Amino acid sequence: MAQIDAFFKLMNDEGASDLHMVADQQPILRIRGDMERVKFKRMGNDELRAMLYEICPEEKIKLFEQNGDVDFGYEIPGLARYRCNFFQQKFGIGAVFREIPSEIMTCEQLGLPKVISRLAHLPKGLVLVTGPTGSGKSTTLAAIIDEANKVRKDHILTIEDPIEFVHNSQKCIINHREVGTHTKSFTAALRGALREDPDIIMVGEMRDLETISLAMEAAMTGHLVFGTLHTINAMKTVDRIIEIFPANQQGQVRSTLADALKAVVSQTLFKRIDIKGRCAALEILIATPAVRNLIREGKTFQILSSMQTGKKFGMQTLDDAIMEFLDKKMISPDEAYSNCVEKAKFVKFLKKAPSDFTEV
Repeated sequence: MAQIDAFFKLMNDEGASDLHMVADQQPILRIRGDMERVKFKRMGNDELRAMLYEICPEEKIKLFEQNGDVDFGYEIPGLARYRCNFFQQKFGIGAVFREIPSEIMTCEQLGLPKVISRLAHLPKGLVLVTGPTGSGKSTTLAAIIDEANKVRKDHILTIEDPIEFVHNSQKCIINHREVGTHTKSFTAALRGALREDPDIIMVGEMRDLETISLAMEAAMTGHLVFGTLHTINAMKTVDRIIEIFPANQQGQVRSTLADALKAVVSQTLFKRIDIKGRCAALEILIATPAVRNLIREGKTFQILSSMQTGKKFGMQTLDDAIMEFLDKKMISPDEAYSNCVEKAKFVKFLKKAPSDFTEV
C-alpha cells in the first residue's frame, strides 16, 4: 500500500472530488466545490516528491522531469481510480488528483433527462458533451457509454488521456486506449480507430483541428462518435468547432458539421442547498433539420431560439434547467444568477446586489 493511499481513502470518505498536494503546504480537499485544508503536517519538497513518485510509473517520472508536468491514471482496487497531474511550480512539486468512482452511475441515477440515454442508441453521428473543467462531462459520457454497453452488440473504443472510467464488456466489446501509453496522440489513435472496426468511438478531449477533423470524418463514415470540448454552451460549441479551421475552409466545415452533428450537451455543476452533493444543469441541443440549416447557413446565433421551441425533441436551454432547480429549491439564487445566461430573469431572486460587479 502506497503512503498516499491514506489520503485517497480520506478523500473518498469525505466525498471530495479533488485532492491538492503542494510542497510546504497542507493537503487540501475540494468538497462540494469548496477547498478545505486537511489537518496534516506541511511536507517539504523532497518528502512530497518521494510520496508522489511511489505511485508514478517510471516512464511518467522521466516525462515529468523533462517537461515539468505529466498526467497519468492510478487505481486502488475496490475504492476508485484517480486522474493524476504532477506539476512543477515556484516552491517545488505539486499534484492534483481527481477521483473517478469505480461504480459507473446510470443516466437515471444521475437524474439526467431521458433524451441523454437515448443518445446511446443513435446509429451514427457526432455527439458532444461540453462544459467547464470539473463540470462532470466524463461522468455523463460514462453513463451514456454504459447504456450502449448494456443494449447494443457493438465494438466501443475509447481514447483518453488518461483512462478514467473503466467499463467491463457486457453486450459490447470495449477497448480503452490511453494517450501516451497505448498510442502517441488523439489523432494517431483516431486514424488507427478507422481500421479497428469500431461502431462507437469515444474521444476524451477534442483539443485541436486535426482531432476535430478526424472525429467528424469518423462520424460521416458511419460511426457514432462521442467527444468533449471545454465550451460553455451549445452555440459556443458549434462556433468553436468552425472557428478552429482556417477561414477558407469554414464554409465546408459548416456543411460537414451540419451533416455529422446529432446533439450537443453542455453542463454546469451546482452545489445543492437541500442535501449534500451537487447537481448538473444541462443545456441540450438536438440537431433537427432546422438546427442543421442554421449551422449550414452560419446563423448559430439563432440556435437558442430553436432550443426554446424544441422541447418536444428533448431540447432545453441552460436557463430553463437552472430555473427548474431554483423552483425546486435545490440551488441558491446567487449561484443560479452567477451561471445563467439571461441575468434579467434571475436578478429578481437575489436578496442583495450580485457579487460579480461586472454583470451589473
